[in-house]
Amino acid sequence: MREIISAEQVSSRIAELGEQINADYQDKSLLIVAVLRGGVYFAVDLSRCINRPLALDFIEISTYGETSDLHGVVRITKDTEEPITGQHVLLVEDIVDTGLSLSYLLRALMARQPADIAVCTLIDSPARRLVSVPVKYVGFSVDEENLVGCGLDYQQQWRNLPYIASLRSDRQA
Repeated sequence: MREIISAEQVSSRIAELGEQINADYQDKSLLIVAVLRGGVYFAVDLSRCINRPLALDFIEISTYGETSDLHGVVRITKDTEEPITGQHVLLVEDIVDTGLSLSYLLRALMARQPADIAVCTLIDSPARRLVSVPVKYVGFSVDEENLVGCGLDYQQQWRNLPYIASLRSDRQA
């Protein structure tokens, strides 16, 4: 395992994102919807850096069929409890890679007619993108695979690391 983004860098960047969100949502309340499971770590840390009135809710999706979201069917397995109609929604993800799951989520949430919806992700992997998705707030752009920490996992392990690490010990493909 190799650390690629330190805990200090993560903390500093989350604080910067919080400042940007504070400025963008001045005089507005905010509904943060964290995508379970990994997004909860980032959402909690981010919410502590936002000094606007906010509510926190969760949504979980699952992919069925093939082992990756490249071929499987996405469905919501845990839905939000807060109504989002007319709300300013910030959808918080741990990582956006192919964009397929996020695209599905955005369509499902937009059908509920929020005032607006923006995406905030800790890790953006644009090189892996198959579908264009609007990501307004990005912590770090990293095209490396097999990342863990800060909510990112490998077989449900390593989410609790305070830094981002690659499970690959070298930089070889």
